[in-house]
Amino acid sequence: MRLAMGFALGVVSCACAELNVYVAADAAAGGDGSRRAPVQTLAQGRDAVRAARKAGTLKSGEAVTVQVGPGVYRLESSFELTDEDGGTAEAPVVYRAQKRGKARIQGGVTLEPSSFKALTDAAVLARLDPAARGKVLVCDLSAQVPGVFEAFKTAYQGVPAAPWLYVNRQPMTLARWPNADAPGAGWAGFTKAVDTGLPQAEAADPALRKARPGSFVFEDPRPARWNLQEGVWLLGYWTHDWCDEVIRVAAYDREKKVVTMASPHGYGIAGGTWGAEKRRFFALNVLEELDAPGEWYLDRTRKLLYFYPEGALGDASIVLATLTQPLVKVTGAKHVKLIELAFEYGHADGITVQNAEHVEIAGCVVANLAGGGISIDGSENTVRSCDVFNLGRGGISLYGGDRMKLIPAKNLAVNNHIHHYGIFQRTYAPGVGANGCGQIVRNNCIHDAPHNAVLYGGNENLFELNEIYRVVMETGDAGAFYTGRDWTSQGNVLRHNYIHDLGGGDAKHVNTMGVYLDDCDCGDTIEGNVFYRAGRAIMIGGGRENPVLNNLVIDCPIGLHIDSRGMTWKQWNDPSDASWSLEAKAKVFNYTQPPWSVKYPRLAAIMNENPREPLNNPVRRNVFVDCTRQVCDFDGDVRKLLDKFEIAENLAVNTAGATNGVAQAEILKGFAQLSGSKDKPVDLGFAAAAEQKFSLRKNARLLKEVPSFETIPFEKIGLYKDEYRRKLPAK
Repeated sequence: MRLAMGFALGVVSCACAELNVYVAADAAAGGDGSRRAPVQTLAQGRDAVRAARKAGTLKSGEAVTVQVGPGVYRLESSFELTDEDGGTAEAPVVYRAQKRGKARIQGGVTLEPSSFKALTDAAVLARLDPAARGKVLVCDLSAQVPGVFEAFKTAYQGVPAAPWLYVNRQPMTLARWPNADAPGAGWAGFTKAVDTGLPQAEAADPALRKARPGSFVFEDPRPARWNLQEGVWLLGYWTHDWCDEVIRVAAYDREKKVVTMASPHGYGIAGGTWGAEKRRFFALNVLEELDAPGEWYLDRTRKLLYFYPEGALGDASIVLATLTQPLVKVTGAKHVKLIELAFEYGHADGITVQNAEHVEIAGCVVANLAGGGISIDGSENTVRSCDVFNLGRGGISLYGGDRMKLIPAKNLAVNNHIHHYGIFQRTYAPGVGANGCGQIVRNNCIHDAPHNAVLYGGNENLFELNEIYRVVMETGDAGAFYTGRDWTSQGNVLRHNYIHDLGGGDAKHVNTMGVYLDDCDCGDTIEGNVFYRAGRAIMIGGGRENPVLNNLVIDCPIGLHIDSRGMTWKQWNDPSDASWSLEAKAKVFNYTQPPWSVKYPRLAAIMNENPREPLNNPVRRNVFVDCTRQVCDFDGDVRKLLDKFEIAENLAVNTAGATNGVAQAEILKGFAQLSGSKDKPVDLGFAAAAEQKFSLRKNARLLKEVPSFETIPFEKIGLYKDEYRRKLPAK
C-alpha cells in the first residue's frame, strides 16, 4: 500500500489528470515512485502503476507516464507488460526516458576494464600467433557470471550459445580464420567434395542411403593448427548461396587434406547449386586464431575470457550479453508506449509484442542483440523513428491481420534506421519482415546486411518510400525485396522505394536482385521505384498478376527478368511438396469464394486460364538506363507469349552510345529507344545523377520521351526529421 499511496504524489494537476512514477538507476531501496523517492527498476515502476490502480489512486481514464532516469538497468529476466498494464486511447501508459537514449535497459554484465589482465599462462600463449602474444588480455568471469556456460551445438543456424562480447557498443568477433578483413572478404574456399553427405537411394551400402556428415578437400594446411577436441566450427555456404549453417569439424586428415564435418548439411557439401562452383566458409571459436584486434575467445570450462583489444581499454564500455530471453515482452496489452529508451545487450530478441493493440515504440534504440530487434504481432501497433542495429538476426518483424477475411492489421514501421543485422543468421533474417494482412512499411532506411532487406508474404502489405542499400552483400539468388512460391500472396504494393548499391553476388549469373518475386509468386505491384546499381533490378520468376509500372532502372546489368518456370519445372504445383503445392495453398483461403474471389477475381479463375503461363504481368511506363547486359531478360517460352503481354510506353536509354559498353536493347514491342554518344550523352533531366539525386528537373527530357511517366517523389524517400529523429544519420 505504501507504493500506491506514495505514487499518488506523482499526480500532475491538469484538466486531463496524469500520474507520473519515477524510476532511477541510483535510487535507494524502498522508494515509492515519487520524484523524491523513485523506484529502482522498470518492473517496480510497472508494479507501482498496478498498485495505484488497485488502491484507486489511479482512476480509469487517467494517463500514466513512467519517467525513467538516466543510467543502466540490468535485467535478469524479461521486463513484461500484460493486459493489466495497458491504458486507453485517451489515457495511454507511457514508459519514457527522461533524457533521450540515456536510460539503458540491458541484458548483460558490465565488465570493468581493470578486470582484464595481461595474459601470462604459458600454455595459452604457446597456442597464439607470436604476433598476438603480449596483446591478448584475460578476464576471469567466475565471480561475475554464476552457473555454467552452455556449449555450442554440433550444428546450428542463427544464434550461437551465449554469451557475446560488446565493447564500446560494438559486437566483437569470436576468434576466426580467415580474419574478417582478410583478402577474399574473410572467406576460405573449396571446390571438391569427397562426400556430399546426401542420401544415395540406389547405394548398396545402407549407410550411404541416409544423410551423413560430408567432407571436402581443403588444400590450405591451416586446420592442422587447430585443437579440434576443444571444438572448432565452420560457418559456411555449403551448397547454396542462400543457406548458411555452422557445423563443427569432426576430423582433419593432414595427408589427404580432407576436412570431415560432424553433422550432415541439409543440401549436402557442394551438393550442386545455381551459382559459383567454389563454396565458402570461415572457422570460428578457435583460440589459435585469436590474432586480430577486436577478437575474443571464451574458455567455457575455466570461465576465462580472452580479448585482443584495439588499444588501451581505458574507460571503455565492456558488456558481456548473457540474457537469453527478450529484453521486453508485451503480451495482450493495449495503448502502451515505449519512448526514447535504449534496449541493448541481450542474447535473444529485443522487444516482442504479441496479441497487442496500439502499442507504440518510438525514438528507441534497439541494438547489440543476438536475436532480432523488434517483433510485432497484433493490430495498429507502431514502430517509429527507432535505431535498430547490430543484430544477430533481423530488424523489425510485423505480423497480424486476418488473411481469411482480408482484414488489415495496420501495423506500421516508419522512419526507422535499420542496419548491420544478420550477423549470426546470415540468410532470411531481413531488415523488415512483413506477413499476415495489411502491414505498412514506410520511410525506413535499411542497409549493410548479408541477405534480404525486406522479406514478405501475405496480403495487402504496403512498402513505400524506403531507402535500401548495401544488402545481399554476401549471398546469391537473393533480393533486397523478396517473396516467393505463393499464388495467394496478393495485393502487396512496392512503390516509391530507392534500391541501390547492392552486393554483386555471382557476376556470371547476376543473381542479386532488387525486387525478387520467386517461384510463381503472384499479385504484387512494383510501381515508381528507383533501382541504381541493383543487379537484376526486377525479377518475376514465373508468376502472374505482377504489374511493373513507372519504375526507373539505372546502371543495372539486367533491367527486367521474366521467366516461365511454371511451364517447365516439374515441381510446379506438386501436391506432394508442401512448399510447391500452389493450388492447395490457395484452397486454404477458399480463394474461389468471397471475399477472395471479389478482391482477386483473376486468382479465382486461375485454374481455367493456363495457370502455368506467366500471364497478366503488364509492363508500362518504365525507363531503363544503361543496362549493361540486357534491358529485358525473357526466356524462350515468355517470348512466345509476348503477344499476350501488355507492354507499352517503355523507354530504353543508352546515354553514351556503343562507346560505354552498355548492351544495345533489342527491339521489343512497347519499347522506344534513345541513344547518345560519348560527345553528346543523353541528359534525361535528373537533378544530379552523379550524386544519386534522381528527382527530375523541370522540363526534363525523360518526361518528353515518355509523357505518361509519373514523377517519382524521390526527395521524400528515406528517413525524415520528426520529434524523435532530430537529425539524419550520415551514410
